[in-house]
Amino acid sequence: MYDIQNELVLFMSQSPIPTIVYAEMTPNPATMKFVADRPIVNGDYIAEYLHWTEVKDTSPLAEKLYTFPFVKSLFFAGNFVTVTKIDDISWDYVTMELREFILDFLKHNQWAVVKQPEARHQEETGEAVKAEHATPSNETEFKIIELLDEYVKPAVENDGGAIHFKSFENGKVHLALRGACSGCPSSKMTLKGGIETLLKQHLPEVQEVVAEEL
Repeated sequence: MYDIQNELVLFMSQSPIPTIVYAEMTPNPATMKFVADRPIVNGDYIAEYLHWTEVKDTSPLAEKLYTFPFVKSLFFAGNFVTVTKIDDISWDYVTMELREFILDFLKHNQWAVVKQPEARHQEETGEAVKAEHATPSNETEFKIIELLDEYVKPAVENDGGAIHFKSFENGKVHLALRGACSGCPSSKMTLKGGIETLLKQHLPEVQEVVAEEL
């Protein structure tokens, strides 16, 4: 007997997922942002890969993107992935190819990242480097995080990156740069002219903002 219900389920499972992907420049000339019209990370977190060995079955798209010899690092959040390339090649030669590649993957896969990657460890200290704010230990640190999330996070994510609070010691706020922010020539201007000014205006105990690229 012909089972139309099973046939319909099979057809739907094989049908491409309607998806649109567009490429967007970032303030970092080495990084391009590829934005989808739907979420591509299966969870409320970010995933950053500085080397292909860090993927470890957490992102099927990252595994495939690292087959391109010019891909240096990857950053996933929400509905986008930022790709950082090596200096030896121009975006003019690879942007369209990458966009079509990412689009084809997302048409046949619901998620680009299926599992949160393990925390990276710093070589010098052995401490885990998490892609999130450090836990605040006092009111000042709590307020710093609150200000970053309210005033800084939306603009930074729009540029394809992320900035996370690491620590506050002796008047210095230490922040970790990720995605398009890491290695960006304009990041120092953003820190000093934007974030540092913002925090100083609200918190007189803040004297300086220091970036720590990972």
